[in-house]
Amino acid sequence: MEGWRRRSAVALFVISAIVVTYSTLYQWAMATFEGQEVPFYEAIQVVIESLTTAGFGGHAPWESAVLNLMVIGMNISGVLLVFLGLPLFALPLIRQALESGPPTTSDLTDHVIICGHSARDDVLRKELGEVGIPYLFVEQDPDLVTELTNDGINAIYGDPEEIETLRAANVSAARSLVADVSDEANPTVILSALRVNSSLKIVSVVRDYNNASYHRYSGADEVVLARQQLGEAFGMRAMTSFAEQLRSVIHVENSHEITELLIEEESDFIGQTIREANIFGGGDMTIVGVWLGGKFVVSPDPDTVLEENTIFLVLGEHEDFEQVTARSIPTHHHPSHVIVCGYGTVGWSVTETLREEGITVSVMDYNDRDGVDVVGDATNPQTYSAVDLDTAETIVLSLDDDTTTIFAALVIKQLDPDIEIIARADDPGTVWKLYNAGADYVLSLPTITGEILASYLIDEIEIITPQDEFDFVRTEAPPLTGKSLSDIDLRAKTGCTVIAIERGEELLTNLDSDVVVQQGDILIVGGSEEAIERLAAFISV
Repeated sequence: MEGWRRRSAVALFVISAIVVTYSTLYQWAMATFEGQEVPFYEAIQVVIESLTTAGFGGHAPWESAVLNLMVIGMNISGVLLVFLGLPLFALPLIRQALESGPPTTSDLTDHVIICGHSARDDVLRKELGEVGIPYLFVEQDPDLVTELTNDGINAIYGDPEEIETLRAANVSAARSLVADVSDEANPTVILSALRVNSSLKIVSVVRDYNNASYHRYSGADEVVLARQQLGEAFGMRAMTSFAEQLRSVIHVENSHEITELLIEEESDFIGQTIREANIFGGGDMTIVGVWLGGKFVVSPDPDTVLEENTIFLVLGEHEDFEQVTARSIPTHHHPSHVIVCGYGTVGWSVTETLREEGITVSVMDYNDRDGVDVVGDATNPQTYSAVDLDTAETIVLSLDDDTTTIFAALVIKQLDPDIEIIARADDPGTVWKLYNAGADYVLSLPTITGEILASYLIDEIEIITPQDEFDFVRTEAPPLTGKSLSDIDLRAKTGCTVIAIERGEELLTNLDSDVVVQQGDILIVGGSEEAIERLAAFISV
């Protein structure tokens, strides 16, 4: 479409230039050879009449040979323009109008093909765009493809189960493929893609974890069990927060406080960078990391733009928190009793994760099925009398309807204002509503799924999702003694970040790159499970 706009603009410019040039010459010729002063607008009229062979108006016949030859030349120009314009511009435009429909082919290379389109795929698209990886949606809904392409999003129309459609998506030159159509269709998509490109990396999204083995058997390199992985993330969060994990590895006596701060909807900070936002009111705090949607970023860049529902993990002096203008989120460590509302795949996964750690779990669901302790409505206050709400530190809302989840959060906060509420959202747009209803920690299923997909497909950066094992550890590092943090460059070499340093009885935070590691220093380090392993190997050399 952009090409046709450009060609139409060029054609309009050329025709306008011809008309203006001829009109100027005609006006001059009439004055020179016919002795008549002709206004420019009349000259334009005669030129247009000549080019279109529609007649010559009041100026004809001309007495001079020059004018007659000039008009003949304009007539011939008009005929040529018609013969050239029709095949070059008019007919193709007419053909395009008759064949109006979404694109069906692409010449992208080294791209990620996303079969299907949903909110989770948009999260993946955003992550791919941030690192410059091209992407292409393959969709069976022509109206949706048209809408996506009009928004500047790469998409083609076709059935991703068909080999010809995947060939049209240039799958032979793709770097990877995401199968996100349905549990039944994804294996066919995978088999078709591998038929064309046997070395293609493939990630499949599975709704029902019982179907995961079929996707793997068909050739998927990775399988995203979105609901199960969300449940694991909720279970890990219910056991302990990042703030408590970090607090547990700092052993020296200090006056620092570690907590999480939420940037709520309609906050003035939304859209600002961390550098611009005066979140801490002038307090001197260390930003350990931020939750941006469904990913955790350690030591974020100061130019990171804040989004709605961003969560900061911060470390600072107690008095600094008096000036904070963001909402503090409660933190805890290894509760003894957790209530889980909703026993679908998410609720089951939460329960299994917690019980494996020896935590008592009471399960509530509106259906009487195996594993449910209390049958009842999560929006009915009387239901909670049967699950010992007073003895629970945390309640997880894993319901499959956002409206019900919001109402349940309001009911729970009225019954027990101090209990921590962890909530699932199926629509990313309801996350802020759940926070306003009293939830303390909310994860959107599409957002988490999209980030998990991105973590499998993007090698350029490390994406840490809530279900990843992220640890804070304390370690001595004698080989690093005498070197500055910039010289060590621990993050680039291991993926770990130095959060603080214990030096004797002192805790050093707000570490500059020129801080030198001294003999006897204890480094407080954060990183994924794999990064911590790389750190251990690095400092043992």
